[in-house]
Amino acid sequence: MKLAKIMIAGTAALTIISSMALAQQTLTGTVTRIDRVNGTVAIQQAQSGTVGAGGGGAAEEFKVQNGASLDAVHAGDRVNFSATSTGGSKTITKLERQ
Repeated sequence: MKLAKIMIAGTAALTIISSMALAQQTLTGTVTRIDRVNGTVAIQQAQSGTVGAGGGGAAEEFKVQNGASLDAVHAGDRVNFSATSTGGSKTITKLERQ
């Protein structure tokens, strides 16, 4: 029983650490829609891996943190961005036009 608790705690710690590492990665994608009134942007992430391995995924909706400005980007722009995920809500912390 004690071993099971240690295993569960270790798994939880690894999950938290890996999600924090992913949140700090710079990602690349194409802006598909901007909602300046609500402070959201939809970005289709660039495919990584083998060319021709499959079509691009659907665009994901992100809230934009105060520091990242939506005025500098437009639909169709390729961007580099960093995002965090808290409570099921994804928030862009850094947004740069390529």
